[in-house]
Amino acid sequence: MKKLSIKRQMIIAFIGMVVCLIGAMWIINARFLEPYYIKNKETEFIKMYEELQRGAKNNTLTEEKVSDHIQKMAEKNNILFLVLEYKSANSDDVSIITNVHDKELLKKQLMGYLLNQAQKNGKILAKKKHYQIRQTKDPWTETEYIEMWGEFDNGENFLIRSPLESIKESAQLSNRFLLYIGALAMVICGLLVVLFTKRLTDPIRKLAVLSEHMADLDFDAKYPGGGASEIAELGENFNRMSRKLESTISELKSANNNLLKDIEQKEKLEEMRNDFLGNVSHELKTPLALIQGYAEGLKDGVTTDPESMEFYCDVIMDEAGKMNKMVQNLLTLNQLEFGDEDIVFERFDLTAVIKGVIASMDIMAQQMDATVNFKQQDPVYVWADEFKVEQVIRNYMSNAFHHLNGDKIIDVKIKTDGKQARVSVFNTGTPIPEKDVKHIWDKFFKVDKAHTREYGGNGIGLSIVKAIMESFHQQYGLKNYENGVEFWFTLDMK
Repeated sequence: MKKLSIKRQMIIAFIGMVVCLIGAMWIINARFLEPYYIKNKETEFIKMYEELQRGAKNNTLTEEKVSDHIQKMAEKNNILFLVLEYKSANSDDVSIITNVHDKELLKKQLMGYLLNQAQKNGKILAKKKHYQIRQTKDPWTETEYIEMWGEFDNGENFLIRSPLESIKESAQLSNRFLLYIGALAMVICGLLVVLFTKRLTDPIRKLAVLSEHMADLDFDAKYPGGGASEIAELGENFNRMSRKLESTISELKSANNNLLKDIEQKEKLEEMRNDFLGNVSHELKTPLALIQGYAEGLKDGVTTDPESMEFYCDVIMDEAGKMNKMVQNLLTLNQLEFGDEDIVFERFDLTAVIKGVIASMDIMAQQMDATVNFKQQDPVYVWADEFKVEQVIRNYMSNAFHHLNGDKIIDVKIKTDGKQARVSVFNTGTPIPEKDVKHIWDKFFKVDKAHTREYGGNGIGLSIVKAIMESFHQQYGLKNYENGVEFWFTLDMK
């Protein structure tokens, strides 16, 4: 199901509300403005009737002060009026008081009402003892009016009129104006809603992305927003939870690794002890024999030549140095295999570690005229024991330098798939014979014993790599090519 974002929902909801509000106002305006105007006119007519009645009763309609007041009141409310003031019993002897120039038109309409000859299609709005209020159409001008006619208490007749065309035009103009204002309001409201929802939903979107990173156990992502809002408080809680989860996972991974290591340790302990003693005695046999032979020769005075004596001493020191290095490697290997060394899992940049190892071995590369390629620049974060990973890389690099041949190229690469990082060290040279591949990780195994002894190797380096990678519960191996050999291992990125 396609997700509808909160931002889009809010925009649709707000604009929908504005459209509904403007639409409702337009319908109300179109439907009820004219009836409201007519009802308001009835009230204005009654007020005008009362003013005219008062003037007629006091016989002051022609006085300037009263006349001006009534004229202003009529003009303000767009009212036309006519009063027939009878001077005698003869109906033709009348005085007309009005605010229009065409007196005859209003007089004819009033006389039509009085003689019951007015148009019959009018609508009576109100009917009282002394007056009626009607909505009608003038037969001569085809204009709709609201009219009030009747008589005062003194018997004088009157007609009050107001055209409906003005209100209809006002209603149409009001509706058009409302549409224009509504369209402008929708545009402004739309822009404001977009800005408002963007400000509101951007932090929520950041929290959603942060939660995805946390679900993938990537704890580098942090909520950057500040402030005192509920969303900022939620973001800070996410950051605190991320830190606690990272610490807890690190502890759990170390505890899990220790548990697996304890289980394996019991099974391998006796076998490792036997192998260790047998291999040590075998490997120490040759250097001890050389040291003993040359030392006895010096003691027995086999040679008195200073140069020969110095050569004897060099051999003894060289063999002693090789024995010391072998014992150190054996102690390291023993600690790894017997589980005597703590492994601390932490998150670190693998790229930086590799660069550091390559930089430390630069002098060796210069001496051997070798080219070391490592193109990775971006950080690659993994979970492991950083010090032991550096040992693995250093052993691979040292092995590559000592077996370098041909073009004298060493390629170091990191490949990632989002879950694991694969580190490979390739060197040009002679491939390892297939019969020796399965033994290459065994302690004290040497493919070319003469060459290995020449550079002081003792066949323990790759065994240390094996022990470290198995303590991590990770994969490792090698791959032969026509022009060289590639050693590799993997580490968890999550």
